[in-house]
Amino acid sequence: MAAQRTARRKRKEQSEYYFDYSLLFIVLFLLGFGLVMIYSASSYTAGQAYNDEAFYLKKQLIASVIGLVAMIVVANIPYHVWERFATLAYVGSMALIPLVLTPLGVESHGARRWIEIPGIGLNLQPAEVAKLGMILFLATMVCKIGKGVRTMKGFLFMVALPMPIVLEIYLITKNLSSAIIILGISVLMVFVASPDYRKFVIMALGVLALAALVVYLVMSGSELFAFRGRRIRGWLDPESDPEYTTFQTLQALYAIGSGGVWGKGLGQSMQKLSFLPEAQNDMIFSIICEELGLFGAVAIILMFILLLWRMMIIANNATDLFGAMLVVGVMGHIAIQSILNIAVVTNSIPNTGISLPFISYGGSSVMFLLIEIGLVLSVAKRIQLREL
Repeated sequence: MAAQRTARRKRKEQSEYYFDYSLLFIVLFLLGFGLVMIYSASSYTAGQAYNDEAFYLKKQLIASVIGLVAMIVVANIPYHVWERFATLAYVGSMALIPLVLTPLGVESHGARRWIEIPGIGLNLQPAEVAKLGMILFLATMVCKIGKGVRTMKGFLFMVALPMPIVLEIYLITKNLSSAIIILGISVLMVFVASPDYRKFVIMALGVLALAALVVYLVMSGSELFAFRGRRIRGWLDPESDPEYTTFQTLQALYAIGSGGVWGKGLGQSMQKLSFLPEAQNDMIFSIICEELGLFGAVAIILMFILLLWRMMIIANNATDLFGAMLVVGVMGHIAIQSILNIAVVTNSIPNTGISLPFISYGGSSVMFLLIEIGLVLSVAKRIQLREL
């Protein structure tokens, strides 16, 4: 009898499933920290523009609550359900992007990248939908092609799949950063699915050579790249045009430099007082550096590293290839966007509008990031615990 009870208990333990509370805690921490920093960075400008210091905070809070509800729902749905909607997500993303040119389109800061959602006072950015749609679609295609992705034909096919959406985003919405992120997510997913790394080394060398050629042409005085060329020149020499092209970059660097090791203290930033454009959005990392110093900046970077590490563990232990590829796609999205945002703020790469995941102001971004986290949690919940 004792042996039977032991066997039943062992079978029960083996049938228990995993839930990554560490991942959930990190996401909730970043989300809460982001709300605090959004209020700190935007309270002055919001009070001046809308007579409500919490204007941006309230909008971000609404989007965060909607995103958390969606995350919980998605986390409790078996992730294989979404495989049926992969093609619809891809086609839907392509159809959604041109809507910014219709009367539903919303223009902000000279860019037309959002669609108004009537009745709830929120705007939807199709590029954020496309990121999630691309992750779902490519994860499904990797599973369908199987070992075919290792061949040159399969590799080229997988790399070509995101190009229509990438070109749409760049040509219609003029959003180079989102186009780069979607292309980066796609290349990373194909890279993980294909064990032949030589193709990716050749591709990386080609991209580096092309980037070097562009920089050379710009510095030679070529007007071929116009606006992008001015940003590249500003990146190489931040003081070349301090009143226009490099103004935001210089103000961000002033904020980072003035924060020192420990920072001026939460809420004590000077650059957010109308000196630094988009302080609550693309440049919020510079406000973190100014108010919380090097210590706060390193702490946030470590939180992102922990988040990616937890995702890597889930991907390595996923029950099937589809689940693993979903997690790899989400991991790539967050990693690429975080690295590019911090690189832009610190002037390590030319300035382009990229938000910091979970922390920067942006309703569409936080909602779809939380939905992606819901997918990761759904994959994690299907990992079966076994005694070692």
